[in-house]
Amino acid sequence: MPMQKLTLKEDLLTTGGDDQLLEQLLYAINHANEIDIAVSFIRDSGLRLLLPALQEALERSINDNYFLKIRILTSDYLGITEPIALRALMALVSAKVEIKVFETKNHSFHMKSYIFVRSDSEANYFRGSAFIGSNNISKAALTSAHEWCLRFDYNPPSDSFEAKQFNKIRNEYENIFNHANGVELNDRWIDEYITRRSISPALNLVNSFDDEPEDPYIPNSVQIEALDALLKTRESGNGRGLVVLGTGMGKTWLSAFDAKQSKAKRVLFVAHREEILTQALNTYAKLWPQKSSGYFNSAERSIDKQMVFASVQTLGKETHLASFSQDHFDYIVVDEFHHASANTYLNILNYFEPKFLLGLTATPDRTDQADILSLCNNNLVFERNLVHGIDTGILVPFHYFGIWDDTLNYQEIPWRNGKFDPKSLDAAFATQKRAKHIFKHWEKHQQSRTLAFCVSVSHADYMTEQFNLKYSEEGYKALSVHSQSNIRRNEALKQLSDGEIQVLFSVDLFNEGTDLPSIDTILMIRPTQSNIIFLQQLGRGLRTAPHKSHVIVLDFLGNHQSFLSRTDLFQLPEENIETQVRENQGAYTGQPSIAKGCYINFDPEIVNFWKDLKSRFKHTSSEEFKLLESKLGHRPTATEFFHENYDHAKTRKQHGSWFNLVAQHIEDQTVINIINKFDSFLLNTVQMTSMTKCFKPILLEALIELDGFNEPPTLEVLAEKSWHILKSYPALFANELSEKNKQLSPTDVEWIKYWRGNPIKAFITKGKKEPSASFTIEDNRFKANIKASKSETRILHDLVKELLDYRLAKYIKSKYPSHS
Repeated sequence: MPMQKLTLKEDLLTTGGDDQLLEQLLYAINHANEIDIAVSFIRDSGLRLLLPALQEALERSINDNYFLKIRILTSDYLGITEPIALRALMALVSAKVEIKVFETKNHSFHMKSYIFVRSDSEANYFRGSAFIGSNNISKAALTSAHEWCLRFDYNPPSDSFEAKQFNKIRNEYENIFNHANGVELNDRWIDEYITRRSISPALNLVNSFDDEPEDPYIPNSVQIEALDALLKTRESGNGRGLVVLGTGMGKTWLSAFDAKQSKAKRVLFVAHREEILTQALNTYAKLWPQKSSGYFNSAERSIDKQMVFASVQTLGKETHLASFSQDHFDYIVVDEFHHASANTYLNILNYFEPKFLLGLTATPDRTDQADILSLCNNNLVFERNLVHGIDTGILVPFHYFGIWDDTLNYQEIPWRNGKFDPKSLDAAFATQKRAKHIFKHWEKHQQSRTLAFCVSVSHADYMTEQFNLKYSEEGYKALSVHSQSNIRRNEALKQLSDGEIQVLFSVDLFNEGTDLPSIDTILMIRPTQSNIIFLQQLGRGLRTAPHKSHVIVLDFLGNHQSFLSRTDLFQLPEENIETQVRENQGAYTGQPSIAKGCYINFDPEIVNFWKDLKSRFKHTSSEEFKLLESKLGHRPTATEFFHENYDHAKTRKQHGSWFNLVAQHIEDQTVINIINKFDSFLLNTVQMTSMTKCFKPILLEALIELDGFNEPPTLEVLAEKSWHILKSYPALFANELSEKNKQLSPTDVEWIKYWRGNPIKAFITKGKKEPSASFTIEDNRFKANIKASKSETRILHDLVKELLDYRLAKYIKSKYPSHS
């Protein structure tokens, strides 16, 4: 950790109001690596102001591997400390963070001290500051209330008067922190404290300390509709469901409301970014302080908590999954569910057996949902997009400007696996010509607080340098924030919110899981192929805030087919675009799907390029594949291709099979070899097998879950697993089975007999176009007539599952359209 001088404002006394202690504390937290706090009480309103800085300090110390020690001491004095705050603090407890509660036992406890040290070890500190005064941790005390707090600074030499006094302050903190009345904070203590607090007459005194109304944790209008839909889907027998809510409409709060609505005993919340997990834990702790909560990630392994917030990268490992029984959690939430087709997610989805699993995403349309919807048994429970959020006032309108980027030729930048080559982009983007082009349009349209999305660290730093070098004289200042920046994320956001800077150039940090209500301008200066990522970035500016009427979106588009996704995103009919551009000199507005107050403007050059591109587009399956890959930002699956209304029959005619087409567009030679080796099996047994009922794909899905290509299952085990999978599709179970067979249990002899007659019999019978049957029965085991090594079956499973998802999606759409 690079050493920095602890630099604070010159005044040693803060008095509240315009002279807030909060700013001093945040700066000190961001630049210290030993933090000692002792306050008589902590309220959630104040802790929320400090938590982002504390969490970021902890996150950085882990990622950068430097020494950090945080100690916090509070008390149960008069029951003023809030259980919600204690639950949030419990989530911080680790090898680097120690939290204690001073049990007053009818005595007083009035300490208010904050001590910060910048050091390279526990024994060798260099400089520090101590704040001692009247400020407890509450919003009022840290901001608007009349509070006096004196700061005492220490700088070398170590034998100075200041050093001796600073050492005395630290020694006294050591004494009180290790006092006999101090107890380690734990969940059992909080549970007992909640009980004591609920019957304590001292609670009547709480409001006299802080006039802070509690936040009303109640669902908004959209969440109320969604909660009703979730209740009904569970009553219908569904064990999984997908909810699609536009960015900023409250997905995390919805999941917390529903977990509580379902009376869940143990909750698992899964996400891929620490920021999302932190936000989720704070949300759940506010709504449900009675339950214990903790993280399961690289730094912490909470197993016995009632609510666990898990990093998919950590929990998705088989060794970590084994820490839990399969039915340990009765309610599971998978946030940002569009990532769920990744193997680490699939490990989690396939392992746990909760009473209900909720997938959450802000995916814009059914094509993007196609692949993930199959993971929720094709059960789309509820969907509301950004248009609905804007129309209901939950979000602010956007004014979108599609700006022609003629400063570089995107056709010359290599395109691999649905993305531009990152190194080539870096080189092409770091030019003064492009920076000047971006600044010209930004200055014309920007409001006051801009968040810019860049392609890389070097790109963000370059744009910041250009803005500060060229345009600081015009009153503009910029910062770049990313995983390698010296500026802390919370510091940068506060400077932007306070108007100290006008632009914040970022890389990946704010795509998901961050509320930034003060942002009123979004600058998209990276090529964003995926509609999902585009909407996440747009959503960063859609949060409502005082005096904010709309958000400006500046999107720089170039001469590449990937930018065609904007027409799909905004659902723009081509002929209307051309007419309006002609009539409005580039503006396209007023089509029905845009929400009230929104405005769209495309430069004429963009529309001309799109028109030319479409005229040259021949619509072969290969070109359709590439176009969809551009739109999604990843290799399309068979289900996504189907939901885009592309013709699989044409694909077979032009390429022989779906995976023959895939093989032409991927670079992974291992996957290509397996496609070539098992092409006949994939085509005839899975993609083209005849279906009068849904049973064949259900059986094959059961076979995959049982690892049947490696260890052929007995017919009894296969039939039992198939029953459970079929049961997870309530519409199929209700309509595909006779009334008699619906009454059978998964282990009934009659069920096994029925399943053996159909579909097992069909798979062990040779088809007209097949040289032999796909499977045989040996020693009562269902065995595939293909030879695959263990390393091959892992990929083969994925390929078969992709086709099964497609076959089921197609079957359900054709036979039960109301459920598709």
